[in-house]
Amino acid sequence: MLTALALTGMVALLAHRLLSVTVDAVRNLDHARLAQDRRENARRWLRAALLSLEAGGDAGGFEGLRDRVTFAAWLEQPNGWSMLERLSLSVRDGRLVASRTVSGSLVLADSVTTLDLDYLLEPGADTRWVREWPSPLSAPLAVRLRIGRREGSAEVVDTLLLLIKERG
Repeated sequence: MLTALALTGMVALLAHRLLSVTVDAVRNLDHARLAQDRRENARRWLRAALLSLEAGGDAGGFEGLRDRVTFAAWLEQPNGWSMLERLSLSVRDGRLVASRTVSGSLVLADSVTTLDLDYLLEPGADTRWVREWPSPLSAPLAVRLRIGRREGSAEVVDTLLLLIKERG
């Protein structure tokens, strides 16, 4: 009887430990999925903003610097309409932030240490990227973002290549 009781207790303890490990693994996977969803949503938002970019005229021009880019884009509003908004992408307080004129700031990434931007000048085999965009009256063909982030004790760099709908 004591042997059966001891074996039952050991099986129950083993089952409890297996269940605890499974619950922890599910929690970790859920956390990783949410972080990946947030990164993908930020990428989708950046793509949409640059694909709807307006350069020159009443839009206020395109300003491309090494660590910040400012431009106007048609952005979807909560009521479903699109509105021309001036926005600026930069790093503030360890976050990649899109500052918007109409609807405030939007945090696109956390734990950001650096933001390096390059601008595609000409297409083709001899592609030239420049560190700063020379003209506020036009826009580059694409923007390359290199986002340095801290993940635990490691420094990682994500590179995003974002096309612009047309040259302004």
